[in-house]
Amino acid sequence: MAMESFDNIYLDLSKESGKCRFAETGFGWKPSGGGDTFTLDHSNIGGAQWSRASKGYEVKILLRNSGIVQLDGFQQEDFERLSKVFKNWYSTNLEHKEHALRGWNWGKGEFGKAELAFNVQNRPAFEIPYSEISNTNLAGKNEVAVEFSLPTNGDDAGNGALGGARGKGKKAGAGKDQLVEMRFYIPGVTTKKEALEGEDAPSDAEAEEEQNAANLFYDTLMEKAEIGEVAGDTFATFLDVLHLTPRGRFDIDMYENSFRLRGKTYDYKIQYEAIKKFMILPKPDELHFMICIGLDPPLRQGQTRYPFLVMQFKKDEEVSIDLNMTEELLNEKYKDKLLPRYEQPLHQVVTQVFRGLAGKKVNQPAKDFLSHHQQFGIKCSIKASEGFLYCLEKAFMFVPKPATYISYEQTASITFSRVGGAVSASRTFDITVHMKGGAGESQFSNINREEQKPLEDFFKIKGLRVKNEMDEDGSALLAAALRDPDMASSDEDDVVAARADRGSADDDSESQDEDFQEDSESDVAEEYDSAHESSGSGSGSEEEGSEEEAEEEEEEERPKKKTKTG
Repeated sequence: MAMESFDNIYLDLSKESGKCRFAETGFGWKPSGGGDTFTLDHSNIGGAQWSRASKGYEVKILLRNSGIVQLDGFQQEDFERLSKVFKNWYSTNLEHKEHALRGWNWGKGEFGKAELAFNVQNRPAFEIPYSEISNTNLAGKNEVAVEFSLPTNGDDAGNGALGGARGKGKKAGAGKDQLVEMRFYIPGVTTKKEALEGEDAPSDAEAEEEQNAANLFYDTLMEKAEIGEVAGDTFATFLDVLHLTPRGRFDIDMYENSFRLRGKTYDYKIQYEAIKKFMILPKPDELHFMICIGLDPPLRQGQTRYPFLVMQFKKDEEVSIDLNMTEELLNEKYKDKLLPRYEQPLHQVVTQVFRGLAGKKVNQPAKDFLSHHQQFGIKCSIKASEGFLYCLEKAFMFVPKPATYISYEQTASITFSRVGGAVSASRTFDITVHMKGGAGESQFSNINREEQKPLEDFFKIKGLRVKNEMDEDGSALLAAALRDPDMASSDEDDVVAARADRGSADDDSESQDEDFQEDSESDVAEEYDSAHESSGSGSGSEEEGSEEEAEEEEEEERPKKKTKTG
């Protein structure tokens, strides 16, 4: 049997080279270090191209089923042998393809059968296989962002186990550094006929209609890369769902293997297998529920990564929905997991549909813990970001931003402490969670003092080590206050105020804080959270500034009185 062999060939940007053999029936590649062999039947070879590449010369094989296979590492003198192989055995010409080397960053995007080519003066500057595109978004009026798939781990690429277009992100694991996003600026208007020259160009009247070139590029790429609705029929759709992380309103389309978030600017397609955690958390205002979904790999929006999605639903918002699913499929695959029709509060329906399609366990706050106000969540802050801390059965969860998950297993100890002056420290406290193995710590601050006992009791139930520094801090503050000479000569009322840990003044200020925070939980404040935070922090600084000014004026007045009496 006739055969041609080549050594040190890399399949689909693999990390390891291997041996490549061509025969009349097709070709095979086997990694030199051992592993699975990749084979391709000659009937699936639709074309071939020869061009310069990173490790020498590359043969790109175009498959009949819209995929591509890349073989890199050939020498220039191998071209004649390979030309005969493809012509005599596979009845196709090995086309010599020259790349554009001008260094221009402007050109023409052309949609091929298996990849998007960026051409400069009719030569390809680079090509992007559709199999490597995970998502695309309209980043601006004339700008389209293309996101590339990330491999789940480094071993996903280079072993040749799954063949050419082996699923999204498989080639991306070949190097230490990888391209994760590319943006195209596409000005002007065009028609479908102009944009899709060649076989794919439609001939109907709609093809002659002019439209925004960036929008047409985006729609075509969505279709070619099989992003979104093209992936199959939607089983359920939830419209205009408020998301706190990432912020905005998105429509949620539920498919068989993935779900899609459709917003005004960004679209995301997320596989169910990327869902690692699913939590439903009642908000302390008793008006809303939050659904928190943990993702790995995290959702990416430009340079920002979102490991958690946080959605918010009104508690009393009811919905009636029929699943777009055949009775056969429902009985065969989703029996006892999904119902054909739902008439329940919206947050319950979303939870049940996610649980049925993704097959993930739903976590809720621990029943052993209730706050002083008989709520599951405690109001607190991480640095300058306000939110709610929930004690789950196996972990802490802080939402909405930055969404933080800390499992009890990774917790070494928890420290209670007071931060701030005598008055503020008497009303609030902080807890610091120290991670095992020196993995860092997370601090939750500005917790109402009434929550100390419920938290301590719960930590005792869970067997967590607790160190209470609040008593030490309190005695130290009191001793410092008594040693202060200014305090000794001050009015009696000032001494009482300094020594008081509790009193009507504290209660009054606490109720004011609660009223202020309750305002922040209204729909309007959630929608415009950034403005609310800035106004809140501003008012706080004004109050602090006014107190300092009052103290300075009082100190200036005292020596004047003494000089008069003297």
